[in-house]
Amino acid sequence: MSGLKTVISRVAVLNRANVDTDQIIPKQFLKKIDRQGFGDYLFFNWRFDEHGNEREDFELNQLDAKGCTILIAGENFGCGSSREHAPWALLDYGFNVVIAPSFADIFYQNCLKNGMLPIKLSKETIQHLIEKTSAVQRELEVDLPNQVVKDSSGFEARFEIHPYWKEMLVNGWDEISLTLQLDEKIKYYEFMHG
Repeated sequence: MSGLKTVISRVAVLNRANVDTDQIIPKQFLKKIDRQGFGDYLFFNWRFDEHGNEREDFELNQLDAKGCTILIAGENFGCGSSREHAPWALLDYGFNVVIAPSFADIFYQNCLKNGMLPIKLSKETIQHLIEKTSAVQRELEVDLPNQVVKDSSGFEARFEIHPYWKEMLVNGWDEISLTLQLDEKIKYYEFMHG
């Protein structure tokens, strides 16, 4: 994984509460074992009609949402089953950051483990972002090292992240990469105690 330090992007908004993992990536698409290709099926039942055509009324099918790497969502995003495919689908579609008032715990951890940054901001801050985004297509900057979300008009909001996950994301490490940082010590231990 490549490191995630600063993300600057237009913002896509999915202002819906309790979006569960089966809505993010429906169960019929969970047959693959690698992480690639799931973006094609992201929000499949909302994005497409029964003939496979894009639904004009779905938020991410709007022209302003195309190519965005930051998603603003509603409360309890990623609830439901613990499928790791949900962050895989969001990442494969192009999102690096999801901002919401709250996340399901397992989904939140799965995002961090797969190189995606979930940011919790207050309901009021999220509502402010949604209102400003709907008024004009805005660009946000997510600065992970300084733990701040900001824009060019002076908006700024700090967010919390555990130092362990911050280091992992900034360096582009997964848990295996972190273990490999200790490779020399592991080899020495094996040599001494082998």
